[in-house]
Amino acid sequence: MQEKVKKIWPEIELIKNSDLKEKVLDCWVYAIENSPLSPKDLEKIPFSLLIDNCNITFMNHKRTCVQLAIEIAKIMEKNFEMKINWDYLIAGAILIDVGKLLEYEIVDGKLKQSKYGELVRHPFSGLGLAQRFDLPPEILHIIGTHSKEGDLGKRTVESQIVHHADFVSFEPFQSAKTLK
Repeated sequence: MQEKVKKIWPEIELIKNSDLKEKVLDCWVYAIENSPLSPKDLEKIPFSLLIDNCNITFMNHKRTCVQLAIEIAKIMEKNFEMKINWDYLIAGAILIDVGKLLEYEIVDGKLKQSKYGELVRHPFSGLGLAQRFDLPPEILHIIGTHSKEGDLGKRTVESQIVHHADFVSFEPFQSAKTLK
């Protein structure tokens, strides 16, 4: 399963710390093994159930989010001399939606939100998965604050960047839906 995860997540190789890289990989492997979804499914299913007829796949959205976070961070570092913990940024961006794998079920061949997913949103289940693999609190913070649940608290620099990268690769599709 590790090789399959590496195939859908080549960005894992951008993490320099080998221990952290292994924990991120193990977290994704565990999530897939405890999900009704396979790595192939993640390259086919829509990235959101909130957008009708969404043709952007889960992995396309996720990888775009990671790539956007990296590009934003590069510009922030260059233009403002902002210190960025690159491993935390990349690992956090890769893990923010790992909990979604526990939110879904397949009923009559169709993807839908499970009862668990209705009650436990992915920032919370993602935190639980990441804690299981002893990921650093800075990464737990990114997972827990990347979505609307983090709006009332403080975010680290890395979390701010990942939060905005996630929403910039989600909200335009919601807007497009309402503008039609």
